[in-house]
Amino acid sequence: MAHILKQLLQSISVKKSVGSLSIAVSTIEIDSRKVTPGAVFIAIKGELSDGHLFINKAIELGAVAIVCEIMPVEINPKVAYVLVSNSQEAAALMGVAFYNDPSSKLKLVGVTGTNGKTTIATVLFKLFRKLGYSCGLISTVQNQINDTIIPATHTTPDAISLNALLQKMLEDGCSHVFMECSSHAIHQHRITGLTFTGALFSNITHDHLDYHKTFDEYIRVKKSFFDQLPATAFAISNADDKRGDIMLQNTIAKKYFYSLKTLASFKGKILENALTGLVMTVNDQEVHFRLIGEFNAYNLLAVYGAAICLGENKDEVLTVLSVLSGAEGRFDYTISKNGVIGIVDYAHTPDALENVLATIKKLRKGHEQIITVVGCGGDRDKSKRPIMAQAACDLSDRVILTSDNPRTEDPHQILNDMETGLSSAAKRKYVTIVDRKEAILSAVDLAKAEDIVLVAGKGHEKYQDINGVKFPFDDKLILEEAFNKLNLKNK
Repeated sequence: MAHILKQLLQSISVKKSVGSLSIAVSTIEIDSRKVTPGAVFIAIKGELSDGHLFINKAIELGAVAIVCEIMPVEINPKVAYVLVSNSQEAAALMGVAFYNDPSSKLKLVGVTGTNGKTTIATVLFKLFRKLGYSCGLISTVQNQINDTIIPATHTTPDAISLNALLQKMLEDGCSHVFMECSSHAIHQHRITGLTFTGALFSNITHDHLDYHKTFDEYIRVKKSFFDQLPATAFAISNADDKRGDIMLQNTIAKKYFYSLKTLASFKGKILENALTGLVMTVNDQEVHFRLIGEFNAYNLLAVYGAAICLGENKDEVLTVLSVLSGAEGRFDYTISKNGVIGIVDYAHTPDALENVLATIKKLRKGHEQIITVVGCGGDRDKSKRPIMAQAACDLSDRVILTSDNPRTEDPHQILNDMETGLSSAAKRKYVTIVDRKEAILSAVDLAKAEDIVLVAGKGHEKYQDINGVKFPFDDKLILEEAFNKLNLKNK
């Protein structure tokens, strides 16, 4: 698919150009290694590397045009150069133009917030598939076009890959697409230029401060997503989150709120919360859902609200929602033959961990032990480590602190950081086991019938990231393996 460079630059403020802008280009690339003859290479200053250092390599591989923030000293007379103020924004807008603006032809709904994004997007996707629509899903767990699964590498793909994926969804007949929008994706312009039909806000808590530096900046980035919505879109926010109102204060989209505690467009009330699911009223209609816990009551209200804003029948929506399961690795539970309950959850923030443990405490019938296995990721926000450990100890009977994805950090140091500042009561409850598999097996070994073992932090992930290598690792498989050993031992 060839395009004229000038046409791809129509919505971009070009500071300076060298060479002809009337040349045909075959592809757009932000990774110099993927450049093929006829490509435009966009040099982006990333967190780990600067694309400007690879301009010559891109030209050697056949790039006919370079988009950059700093004009190179050496100018190749056979190549067009375009100087812009923000290469990330330029990549997004060029991606939209190159793929003929696919989002404007779809009903695209974005979901942002600290916790709940994956469940809301996934349940929306499942709901609309059951309602008979052809749909796309872009999430942390996986990207999906109807029944075809495409593995996900980031919460939100880069801007060019994202537009390519949206175009593929359009070609495959999708009418609706449900997408997680992370704060990184918003800040890095990965969703810039997309046309959203609707947007949802779940909640905001302590996360990603390694990237955003301050909580105020994290909030500002999330809010900017709603600020940029068109008047034709709908915006739905959580009235019970103390920043739920702030998120929508400057949007020109149609505003709606959902709540368990106050009057709202989409109002819920929990009547029963058990391991068999939730019984709740949604706008005064009583429904039994398979999903469990107060946090899922909020997720269900967000999904319901979006479906109503998309024009669906409320009775039909609630009927389908009542039989749907959530996303993989989100309060994903299994029970051993002798009655030990195992729960795998992606909770990797203090708030998410507290929510899951508070839910488990409400669900237990008597004095069953809650045994929690939890770690913290390396090369990420260090300030949450002791908070995570304290939360685990406060709300569990026994805790095993272990590795998560240590990445390039020493896992022993991460555990030391988690232990810092633990109260004396907390110190009596925990042990540290660096090896995550051994930690999970030990937790199951400690459990008696009806005890609850929570394995938190990695959820759906099928790997453990250690020094740049992703080793196969699946919390749920290891938990089930431990249960099988337990069953054999108890025969």
